[in-house]
Amino acid sequence: MKKLSVKISKILVVMLVFSLLFIPVSTQAITEVNWGTSSVGSSGHRALVALTTVLNREMEDYTFNVLPTAGAVQTVKQYTMNQTDGMYGADVGFYEYANNIDRFEGFADYVEREPVQSFWGYTLEVGLAINANDIDTYTEWRDLAGEPVFTGPAPWDVRAALKRPLEVLEVGHEYVEIDLSMAGSSLAAGHVKAINAYTSGETTVPPWILEAELATDIAILNPSPEEIEILNEAGISVVEIDPGVFETDVHVDTVIRVPFFYGFHTGPEVIPEDDMYRMLNIIMEHTEELRTQDAIYGQIHRDMIDIQYRGVQATIDDVRVHPGLARFLREHDAWENEWDDRIYN
Repeated sequence: MKKLSVKISKILVVMLVFSLLFIPVSTQAITEVNWGTSSVGSSGHRALVALTTVLNREMEDYTFNVLPTAGAVQTVKQYTMNQTDGMYGADVGFYEYANNIDRFEGFADYVEREPVQSFWGYTLEVGLAINANDIDTYTEWRDLAGEPVFTGPAPWDVRAALKRPLEVLEVGHEYVEIDLSMAGSSLAAGHVKAINAYTSGETTVPPWILEAELATDIAILNPSPEEIEILNEAGISVVEIDPGVFETDVHVDTVIRVPFFYGFHTGPEVIPEDDMYRMLNIIMEHTEELRTQDAIYGQIHRDMIDIQYRGVQATIDDVRVHPGLARFLREHDAWENEWDDRIYN
């Protein structure tokens, strides 16, 4: 009887093992990824909500959660300190991290793991807007020297991205920090003379700027031809954007902006190579849906490979590349051999 009981127990164990092998993915262990992004109302928050909507549906073995923070740099810091699973990283932030400067000065002592680039979503394009009543007073960026200017919340990459061209042009403005909801009224009241009216993916503007447009009559202040020449000589390019991306008349025929790259990134210890490769292919298959949810994804809809290539090219010296992204680019003949030693393993 005892032998029979042991035999039955062994049979039950074997049956249990086989039953586990055939459990659907939906009931197996699911990897939860808490992905940091910028605050509610920002382009980054809206973009990650759209992205995770697709990924949560298409990748049943993962659950992606959107975690708003004070800004993109905060997400990079939290990721490197093992406080989040994903980050919202820009080329300007990665450059500061790699060189231990500005917002990352002295931060190296707190780093537990390095940031990794894995998916580039779009560019953001920074520039200035003024009160339309001041059109005759300010005709180029250098006219704002010494004036109070809101270039964006202190932790945000858009502020850092605008800082560089302003420094090149020697626009020694007075930085003023204001609540995003007060940007339009502050401009109307003259508390600030200009705001960073940036665009996203060359096709849209963030919600807080739309609110600012409704609060006051804003006008885009473009850099002058001479200023553009100075920027180009410093290695800073500009792009031309249709003013129709703004909600109201911004009093120019063409909006001139300085672009930089943004993406949602994580390392292979969070999402392994095969899964990141799968994720990138899922994103590429659903760019039309993403663009419908958020026009910011129009760039990857037009050319997913080009945005990944240019994003890596801009940051290859600053952060290493996820092996899943490297594999994806190799498959599409968009990988440079000299980048091989920059793959994160």
